[in-house]
Amino acid sequence: MADAYVAIEGERVVEARSRAPGTARGELVFTTAYTGYEESLTDPSYEEQVLTFSYPLIGNYGVREERFESDRVHPRAAVAREMTDDVAEWLESEGVPAVDHLDTRDVVTEIRDEGAMKCGISAGPDASEAEALEQLAQCEHMSDHTDIGAQVSVDEAETHNEAGDGPTVALVDCGAKGSIVSSLVERDATVHVLPYDTTPETVDELDPDVLFISNGPGDPVNFEQANELVAEKVGDVPLAGICLGQQVVANALGGDTEKMEFGHRGVNQPVRDLRSGQVVMTTQNHGYTVADPGEKLDVTQVNVNDDTPEGLENDDLDIITRQYHPEANPGPNDSLDFFDDVLALAEE
Repeated sequence: MADAYVAIEGERVVEARSRAPGTARGELVFTTAYTGYEESLTDPSYEEQVLTFSYPLIGNYGVREERFESDRVHPRAAVAREMTDDVAEWLESEGVPAVDHLDTRDVVTEIRDEGAMKCGISAGPDASEAEALEQLAQCEHMSDHTDIGAQVSVDEAETHNEAGDGPTVALVDCGAKGSIVSSLVERDATVHVLPYDTTPETVDELDPDVLFISNGPGDPVNFEQANELVAEKVGDVPLAGICLGQQVVANALGGDTEKMEFGHRGVNQPVRDLRSGQVVMTTQNHGYTVADPGEKLDVTQVNVNDDTPEGLENDDLDIITRQYHPEANPGPNDSLDFFDDVLALAEE
């Protein structure tokens, strides 16, 4: 007898097994990553989503805190074909519902056919279809989470590697992964991690060599303060961005962004550089994309599968952004040199 239920938009209910009890609701998405489940589950970009793993066995090398990308699990719930006890116990300790013993191939296929959907989950000894459907009914569209930045950003500024000999980076935390900070610190940069609603005056006081907009969850249009900050500082300081950061930069400079059908999530996304013709494999996690970069930004890299922009640049304004995650945790290390290119902007 099932003790977990997943209600999917359209009111289809899938029976499952409870691995961590509770109720949850969020946008149902999937990742194709076959490793890196700890990094995925602690990625702030999964805030307000329910994460489905397409790989059938999750947890086969345990759970280690040193692999975490933040200090907590961000998806509202986790779904897998089979989940080990290590992962299930970790999620239960975090208060995050988890279910398995359902056909994730069917779930992933439905998402690919219908797009990312709202869902509701009820798991545990008192679980019921009615409760899952109630959670579904209360689920909001991702773009309706207008203050999602406050859920994932630091409350106060933090400084890393204060005595570094490299450039100074002001990193606006819209939901930054820890590996972005680590990648910059490893290159001896001093990194000031700032709240998502940081003002231009705060940035002026720091006088950074680079202004960096991080990844994060949700609709980039809702990060109004970050958009305004970029619009005011463009031309005054070199600009960089990753994932949501690329979208924010594009919006701030007159471009447009849009919701994708089911997004890019996984460690096997091919990206082609339009200048060199080289293709690299990348790690990605985003549900929105740049629809129009505007007149000030050149598209320098595209996704091989659907031609969406993966890299934007403006040499005159010292701007470089990437839609994928060059820090590659989890994932291939093909694009780690992005951080060298960012810090080179400061030296120039």
